[in-house]
Amino acid sequence: MLKRVKRRYLALEIDSKEPISSSELMDAVWNAVGKLYGEYGASQTGLKMIDYDAERRFLVVRATHTAVEMVRTALASITRIGNKPVAIHVLAVSGTIKALYKKIKP
Repeated sequence: MLKRVKRRYLALEIDSKEPISSSELMDAVWNAVGKLYGEYGASQTGLKMIDYDAERRFLVVRATHTAVEMVRTALASITRIGNKPVAIHVLAVSGTIKALYKKIKP
């Protein structure tokens, strides 16, 4: 019998002066994970974009619960997307999207 995959949702803030498209952003995240952990490691993360607000520079991604630290490490290693300087900050991590939005709303 297969075990259900536990997931975690990460709320991220994109610190950049220039606009970044969602595809550029996810490519950079995947490249960072791939560079640090290889293809096998990247496949273990179950990484998926859930929500991206380019105006607020806010991103929500989903990962497996066992890979949260891998994803956080990979995000910390991103300093440039294209030739735009970027920093990505983890605002919150939660088991459900609803709880995640509750944590980050003032």
